[in-house]
Amino acid sequence: AIIMATRTANIAAQGKPFSGGKTMYEQPTFFEKEQSQPLAARIRPQTLDEYCGQKHLLGEGKVLRRLIESDNVGSMIFWGPPGVGKTTLARIIANRTKANFIDFSAVTSGIKEIKQVMEEAEKNRRFGGKTILFVDEIHRFNKAQQDAFLPFVERGSIILIGATTENPSFEVNGALLSRCKVFVLQPLKTEEICELLRRALSDARGFGGQKVEISDELVEAIANFANGDARSALSTLEMAVLNGTFDGEKTVVTAEDVEQCTSKKSLLYDKKGEEHYNLISALHKSMRNSDPDAAVYWLARMLEAGEDPLYVARRVTRFASEDVGLADPRALEIAVAAYQACHFIGMPECSVHLTQAVVYMAMAPKSNALYMAYESAKKDALNMLAEPVPLVIRNAPTKLMKELQYGKGYQYAHDAADKLTDMQCLPDSLLGKEYYRPTEEGLEARYKARLQEIKDWIKSRPGK
Repeated sequence: AIIMATRTANIAAQGKPFSGGKTMYEQPTFFEKEQSQPLAARIRPQTLDEYCGQKHLLGEGKVLRRLIESDNVGSMIFWGPPGVGKTTLARIIANRTKANFIDFSAVTSGIKEIKQVMEEAEKNRRFGGKTILFVDEIHRFNKAQQDAFLPFVERGSIILIGATTENPSFEVNGALLSRCKVFVLQPLKTEEICELLRRALSDARGFGGQKVEISDELVEAIANFANGDARSALSTLEMAVLNGTFDGEKTVVTAEDVEQCTSKKSLLYDKKGEEHYNLISALHKSMRNSDPDAAVYWLARMLEAGEDPLYVARRVTRFASEDVGLADPRALEIAVAAYQACHFIGMPECSVHLTQAVVYMAMAPKSNALYMAYESAKKDALNMLAEPVPLVIRNAPTKLMKELQYGKGYQYAHDAADKLTDMQCLPDSLLGKEYYRPTEEGLEARYKARLQEIKDWIKSRPGK
C-alpha cells in the first residue's frame, strides 16, 4: 500500500491525470473482474446525484455541494460513523475536480511515506498542478505524523481531505484542524438505506442482471439492522441474495435467509416503530422499579434484536440522572463508563458492560429530584424569558459596564469564613423560589442536610 501511494504521487507530480480522478488503488488488474468485488464496491456512487444521504451538506444549494460543483474545494475533514459515505464522497470529489487525487491510508503509512508524497505534491504545485490528498482514518496518525502535513497545507501544496470516526477536536492537532473545515456526516436514515438497497437490486452494477424477489418488509428490516451503516446494509443484502433460493429464473429471498445472514432472532424489530419504544420503556421502568432481572431481560431483547448499543447506553445515562441523581452520584459515572466501553469495543462484547450498568441502576437508591428541579425551572424560564440578571452577579469587563454598576457589591464566597454569602442570585421576581428539593434517599440525604444548613445560615443573617 505504501509503494502504491508513492507511485500515485509520482504520477500526480508528472501532471498525468487519473482516469475519472481515481487513484492507483482503483485501477482493475488483469486478473480482477468487476463482478468479483463486494456489492458495496460495485455500486459505490460515482456522482452527487447517486450519493445517498447527507442532504444537510449536499442538497441543492448547500455549502459543500456548491464547493464541489464549482471545483473550489479546500482542506476539510469528514467526521461521522462508519458506512455513511466519507470515502465515497472523497472519491466523488476526485471525479469532479481538476486536481490530481491521492488516496492515502493512515493504517499503512508513516512519516517517511508522508514526506515522500508531500514532496511530489510540492513539485506538482510548482508546475501549476493541484493535488488532493485523501487520508482515511486520519485519527490514527500521531501528532508527529499529523504535523508532517501542516507546512504543505499552509503552502497550498495539497488540499487535505481527512476522514475520521472520532471527534476531530480531540484526535486532530489544533494547528491542522484550524486549517480544515469540519463537515459532520450523519448516520443514514432507514428510508435512505432502503433507497440504496433497492438501487442495488435494480442497478446493473448490483443485482440488476438477475431477478431478485425480496419483500419491502425484509428490505426495511435489513436497513433497520444496519444502524445507519450503508456498507453493512449492502453486505447483508448481498449475503441474503447469494443464499437465496433459485426458483426458475429468479432468486427468492425469505425472512429465514436474512435471519441466517445476520444471526439475529428478532429481525423485524422496528427501531422507529412502537415496539422500539415499548422495549426501551420496559427497560427504563424496570430499572426505576429496582428489578434487575427484568431490566437485564429487556436489555437482552433489544441487543439481540440488533439495537444500537450506544442508543441503549445513552438512555441508561439519562436514567442515571433522571431517576437516581444525587441519591448515588456514582450512577452517572457508571453509565458514562459503559457508554465509552460500548464505543470502544462494540457488540457483542459490550453487552456485559451494559448489563453491569443496567443492574447498577436497578439496585441504586432512587431520586427524581434533579429531574423535577429542572422541569420546574424550565417552566419559569419559558414564561419569564426577559427576567434581567441581577447587577450584582453580572460580569464587568469594560469601564462602561462598571459605571453602570455591573458587578457592584459582588461577594466572593471564597473570601468568606464559611464560604457562604447572602448575595441574591435569582431575579427579583423569583426571589425565594425553590427548584431543587432533595429526598432522603441514599447519599442525597447528606445533600439535603447540607442545603438546609445553607438556608439556615442565610436566614440567620441580619436583615433576612
